[in-house]
Amino acid sequence: MKTTKEQLYNHCQQFVKDRLGRIQQRIASIQESLRSETKSTAGDKHETGRAMLQLEREKAGKQLAEVQKLQEIVAKTDISSPSEYIGLGSLVATSQGNYFISISIGKITTDSGEYFVIAPNTPVGKLLLGKTIGDSFSFNGNEIIIHDIY
Repeated sequence: MKTTKEQLYNHCQQFVKDRLGRIQQRIASIQESLRSETKSTAGDKHETGRAMLQLEREKAGKQLAEVQKLQEIVAKTDISSPSEYIGLGSLVATSQGNYFISISIGKITTDSGEYFVIAPNTPVGKLLLGKTIGDSFSFNGNEIIIHDIY
């Protein structure tokens, strides 16, 4: 049976894989549209259509670069052993909820409960980094205490 940390890590991997697949499909679709676009008698309309497709391709290319960055972060996420201090790959139990530090994908429910999967550069992620069991911090007017690090 997989640990909670493994389950959350697998969610991150699947999130990136799914997003990458959607973007690659979109790029392939745009490429196909560009290839199949035939010159019509209305030249301006043809050129406008091609320009719109080029813009869509650029946008998809930027999204692809973002997903590749997420892939790199997930690849660097070490879930093998708990650390004394919170960092990438830490599973953290606090007085206000449970957090897994990796990439931002939101709330995930597993067999063992609900977890917020967040990136280290998010507001809460920044506050958690480097902290240890027993430390506390304030977020949105709430005092949050770190109970455990896995």
